[in-house]
This record gives sequence, structure tokens and C-alpha cells, in this order.
Amino acid sequence: MMMTMTSTRTELLEDGDVRVLLLENIHPDGADFLRGKGYQVQTADRALGEDELIEAIQGVHLLGIRSTTYITPRVVDAASDLIAVGAFCIGTNQIDLPAVTGRGIAVFNAPYSNTRSVVELAIAEIISLARRLHEKSTDMHAGVWNKSASGSHEVRGRTLGIIGYGNIGSQLSVIAEALGLKVIFYDIDDKLALGNAKRCSTIDELLAEADVVSLHVDGRPGNAGLFGEEQFAAMKPRSLFLNLSRGIAVDTVALRRHLESGHIAGAALDVFPVEPKRQGDPFVSELQGVPNVILTPHVGGSTEEAQQDIGRFVASKLRTYAAFGGTSLSVNLPEINLPSDQGKHRIAHVHRNAPGVLATINGLLGDRGVNIEAQSLATRGENGYVLTDVAAPVRPEVLAELAALPETVRLRQLS
Repeated sequence: MMMTMTSTRTELLEDGDVRVLLLENIHPDGADFLRGKGYQVQTADRALGEDELIEAIQGVHLLGIRSTTYITPRVVDAASDLIAVGAFCIGTNQIDLPAVTGRGIAVFNAPYSNTRSVVELAIAEIISLARRLHEKSTDMHAGVWNKSASGSHEVRGRTLGIIGYGNIGSQLSVIAEALGLKVIFYDIDDKLALGNAKRCSTIDELLAEADVVSLHVDGRPGNAGLFGEEQFAAMKPRSLFLNLSRGIAVDTVALRRHLESGHIAGAALDVFPVEPKRQGDPFVSELQGVPNVILTPHVGGSTEEAQQDIGRFVASKLRTYAAFGGTSLSVNLPEINLPSDQGKHRIAHVHRNAPGVLATINGLLGDRGVNIEAQSLATRGENGYVLTDVAAPVRPEVLAELAALPETVRLRQLS
């Protein structure tokens, strides 16, 4: 049983009443897991625009998306029943985090589940570009037998420059070294170099040395336009460029100019500034038709293994939050994991992080004869989150008093 409260409305939910909407062809294992918990699950194989989503989200408690459904303030305002959003991918820049956090809506993602899949694609594309395999395959399909070694190179001994040394960039570093590449990297944070990788102090230092540049940055606004005319011009002549991270980071018009001039020998892109919303929609890019350019439809993490892992992982996080209030690996709420006790009743309270809130909550409960059995509090920025286990269900009038506290953002009684 799950009861959700805010200062203005109260809703009592049994597990069978919990409604879930999963968009963008999320792996069936995610839906199966949630259905197995008794939840009502509706799925769609495409992204929804803002107006469509506002209509579809009515009465939905748990929402699952991937990279091309956007959670805007308008969507949040319309989602009066929503308690959690699952991003079945790595990035969360498609979610307005201040808006959802302000409503006490938890956000979860899958920061590690598709790392290996993206890394394997990057390695495959580095080798394919160095050997010009895409062009040779196209020639063969056209009936042209071109056995020339001109322009084809081994990757062994070349220098790979990785921009963004997070989960993906660092694992790419390890595997690339095993293939005989020298690895250098740049990251705005102070990251530990793995293996024999060398840290660069600036992007320009990396570009001057790298034979292959691979971009692995997140979707923060500061990364928009990260790679443009100046950066491409600074790359070594006849070097290779890959972007498997964020489409907004690269000026594709500038990239085309440098490919056509021959300054850059080849490129592979898996992400684009504007991407189709659904399977089969038309795709247009300035890079279409350019020799030795590999274009893939945002499939870096789209292996069956990765999508299955992501489906299970994020669905499990949504279930844990809905049923028990656990926020392990939440993107936006303070992290709490209070062990569940079947004999207890739990209150989950998201509040503004202000002095004395916990004392106020406990004083109110104590004055109303509510005995606290266990409790855990965490704060994160402007938000606080406290889970409180009590021996018996809290009376509705006491919950109403908690909900009416000026610091309360969202209040739920679980079980």
C-alpha cells in the first residue's frame, strides 16, 4: 500500500493501482518486472512531444523514458500524480531537474549499464575509419573491386585522445591500450589515469598530439558547441574524429568543411543535434554523403545485453522508491537506504533543507503519540529527505499536519 500526499491533495494507492508509462521502446524486461509487482504498465515504442506527454501522463505515477522524450516544467505541472521518472539511459539532460525536484519527484538513470556497448562501438569505429572499411564495403556493393592499401592504417602505435574521462572514456582508455594505442585524455574534473594513459591540462594540448579524438562528454549546457571550427582546425592533419556522446557538442557544418578539405581523414557520429523521435522517421544531416564518415542512429548503448540490463536496473530503482522510499543512485534526491521491516509502517518526507525540520517532524509525531522505530535523514543542496518507520499506520489527520508544514515538498506513507 502506498499513500502519496502533498499539501493540497491526498491519494491512497494499492500496488495494483500504481500506473506506469514506459516510452521509447524500453526493453520488455523492465515492463515485465513492474507488472510482476502488480503495477499497471503501459508502453509505447516512440518518444512523445510535450503536448502528447501532458495528455498521456495524467494519472501516471512512474514514468520511463530514454533520450528523446523531454520532461519540461509544463509536463511537471501537469503530472500531479507522478512520483518518479526513470531515464533508461545514461544522460538526464532531457529532464528539467529543478522542476521535478521542486515537486519532490525522484529521478533515476542507468549510469553504468551500457558502458561496455558504447566502448565496443567506439573501438569498432576507430578501426573501421583507419582501414576505410565503410568505403570499401560501399564499393563492393556497387561492384567495384578496390584492393588498394592507400589510406588504410593500423591503429597500433597511434595516439587516442579521449575528451571526457568518465565511465565510458576511462573504459575505452583501458581497451584501447590493450590494442596497442597510446592514450591521452582531458577532463574538467581531476580524474585518475588508468593504465599508462596521460592526462592533458587543456583540450588544445590533446588535439595537438592525438591521431584519433573521441568525445565522451555529458549533456550539461556548457558542453553545447564544445567542438567547432577552432577545435577541428587544431586537430592534427589526417586525424580521425568520433562523437558517441551528445549531439549538441559538435558543429557538424564545421566538421563537414574539414572532412571535405581533407584535414580530417574520417569521422564517426552516433548522436546529432536533432534526432528523429521515432523509428522510421526521416533523418537529415550535413554529413550525409561525405566519404569515410560513419553515421549510426544513436545506437551506442543499443545492444540487447545493455538494453536488458538497463530495463531491469531502472525498473528496480523505480519499484524500490515507490514501495520503500529508497533513493540509491537517485540523480536529484538525497540518497537514503533504510532497510525495510515488514512489521513497520514508513513515512517518506521530501522537504526543503532548512534548520530544525527533523526536530519539528519528530516533535509533531511525538506529540500525537506516534512511536518512531527507525529513521534516516539525508540532505542534498536545497532538499532534505527523511524516512521514518513507525509501529502503526499514522492517522490521516497527523499526516495532514506533516503535509501542511511550510518546508514540506512531498509526503508519502508507505505500507
